[in-house]
Amino acid sequence: MELQIRTYQEADEHSVIALWTEALPSNAPHNEPATTIRLKLETDRELFFVATIGEALAGTVMGGYDGHRGWIYTMAVALEHRHHGVGTALMRHIESALADRGCLKINLQVRTSNAGVIAFYRRLGYDVDDVLSMGKRLY
Repeated sequence: MELQIRTYQEADEHSVIALWTEALPSNAPHNEPATTIRLKLETDRELFFVATIGEALAGTVMGGYDGHRGWIYTMAVALEHRHHGVGTALMRHIESALADRGCLKINLQVRTSNAGVIAFYRRLGYDVDDVLSMGKRLY
């Protein structure tokens, strides 16, 4: 079956939550999947994509653009579809969508302990910027 990439639809919610719970385990409240999806649908919903193979959800990518920089917020591929080009296809798709908006640079964050994902992004042309990422929780 062929890989298809399309914009997220509300009917995808349960499958996306299941995928993120499996692929992106986190106990941080700001990463709670249902809340993340709800908030994303309020802003730049057209930068939230799902990849399907047949009826199965194979992966997702969610990005944003503030007029200055593009961001990849969440990218996940189902375990059974990894190493088959799904992640690369999703990244190329969102890069194209961001470029169409005039985006000149894309940022993303990866946990330093996630060597496999770092290697994946390096293969796609991403490099480590000499910056320190800082954050502040508002709740």
